[in-house]
Amino acid sequence: MTQRDPISDKIKAEMLDSFDEELELELDDERLEAAPAAGDQASVDRKQYFRELFRLQRELVKLQDWVVHKKLKVVVIFEGRDAAGKGGVIKRITQRLNPRVCRVAALPAPNERERTQWYFQRYVTHLPAGGEIVLFDRSWYNRAGVERVMGFCSDADVEEFFRSCPEFERMLVRSGIILVKYWFSITDEEQNFRFTMRIEDPLKQWKLSPMDLESRRRWEAYTKAKESMLERTHIPEAPWWIVEAVDKKRARLNCITHFLAQIPYEEVPRAEIVLPERVHNPDYIRGPVPDEMYVPDRFAED
Repeated sequence: MTQRDPISDKIKAEMLDSFDEELELELDDERLEAAPAAGDQASVDRKQYFRELFRLQRELVKLQDWVVHKKLKVVVIFEGRDAAGKGGVIKRITQRLNPRVCRVAALPAPNERERTQWYFQRYVTHLPAGGEIVLFDRSWYNRAGVERVMGFCSDADVEEFFRSCPEFERMLVRSGIILVKYWFSITDEEQNFRFTMRIEDPLKQWKLSPMDLESRRRWEAYTKAKESMLERTHIPEAPWWIVEAVDKKRARLNCITHFLAQIPYEEVPRAEIVLPERVHNPDYIRGPVPDEMYVPDRFAED
């Protein structure tokens, strides 16, 4: 019996996860049963993952309908180290939802004008109206994390953030916003592995910024900043929830399941949809379209 190489297994699992990301939108319950197996026990786990993900996504659609029906305002914050899997779970939440109802806020670094504003001001403009869900892929907690560790703000700025943030979040909750905060937790070894995979994959190299690479060197500084952030901003009105994220698929399922449990919702009855008859006008003549307007068909069958 040949001995299995755990590193090779991890690399294969990582590559398979990238493939599954595209496969998820093509599969449904019926086609899932006909999907080819990977040839080992992991394939059973993949099918279980797909099956549970589809079930949760159906529940997310029900939640979306309930949010619209009740004009709820929902904010979900996703924080964690670089490559912790925040984007992966956000993608699975939004995959089958209406982008007009559920949108992602991923703000770039503040510009010159924004740096002179009240710190929370640029985030306020992205908060939801009634009937909306906003997922923050990183948030105002940048000040307690990357800005603090990289020296983009002063100690006084950080201290003011810790004084203001709990009050800011209490104000949001009092205004009727449902605020849920997740921290995605991975190990030092796992982040190193995921960064290495990104370096080796031309399709994912864009995910690695100079700031990401510097974060590897400052792992311990980020750990201290995270501990301080959780200690000083974990409040009853808006508690932190830790997602163990070394196993990507389990992290996604656990996070979505937990999120669904934070908002009591019911299925909103839908009116029966009847496709109307096509109206045919005998006087209508379709005008010609010039050949040069068509996109060239370079993939026509032989």
